[in-house]
Amino acid sequence: MAACLSQEKVWDKSRYANAERQYYELMSKGSSSANPTNILVSEIAKAREQIKISLEKMGGISDAGSCQIQSEILSRLAQLEDENSKLKSLVASLNGLCLDSQKRIKALEATLCNKSAGAATSKPAPAAKESKKSDDDDGVDLFASDSEEESEEAARIREERLAAYAKKKEKKPALIAKSSLVLDIKPWDDETDLGEMEAEIRKITTDGLLWGASKLVPVAFGIKKLSISCVVEDDKVSIDWLTEEIEKHEDFVQSVDIAAFNKI
Repeated sequence: MAACLSQEKVWDKSRYANAERQYYELMSKGSSSANPTNILVSEIAKAREQIKISLEKMGGISDAGSCQIQSEILSRLAQLEDENSKLKSLVASLNGLCLDSQKRIKALEATLCNKSAGAATSKPAPAAKESKKSDDDDGVDLFASDSEEESEEAARIREERLAAYAKKKEKKPALIAKSSLVLDIKPWDDETDLGEMEAEIRKITTDGLLWGASKLVPVAFGIKKLSISCVVEDDKVSIDWLTEEIEKHEDFVQSVDIAAFNKI
């Protein structure tokens, strides 16, 4: 087909090349007629306008913030001035109270000094009067007999009171110190008759010893121990003596232990 078109007279390559060149020239001229410099200038102007607008907005915000800060500072200054005036008045009142208290203390000290000086000067007067009376009485002691009688009476009353207290103390019953014991008595083996052992132990009697309840407590391997309680008077019965008396029953008793000890 290309060979056919090449033989046609309608196709002229130079004409079409020329037309294409003219077209691109026109296109280039049209783009240059738009003047890129003018476009750049307009863009710069727009940017300046936007910067100006933003600066105006920031200026307004900064002005509002500065106004708010100034108002807060003024309010705080007013508050500080008010507190300062109150503190000044309080310090003045405290100063006045201190001065008043100092005056009162000085006045009290002055009165106390005057009283002590007056008492010191007034004390020798009775001595002088007594010496004068003694001179007038020519050495006669009119009050000696009365003082002696009073001392004898006081001594008699004191002796009577002491005797009454001693008598009352003798009538009061003396407290008897007692102790409560729980004794664990172990037999030799499981063939030991614990009932007979208890009977032998209860035969131990003396003044100040009182036997109490008893029970059998399992130990191990079928062996039981006798736990028996008693009350003893500390002044009459010794615990060591009691354990020795129990251990004398060698046929039944292996050992004696004190399981509990309480003062009554």
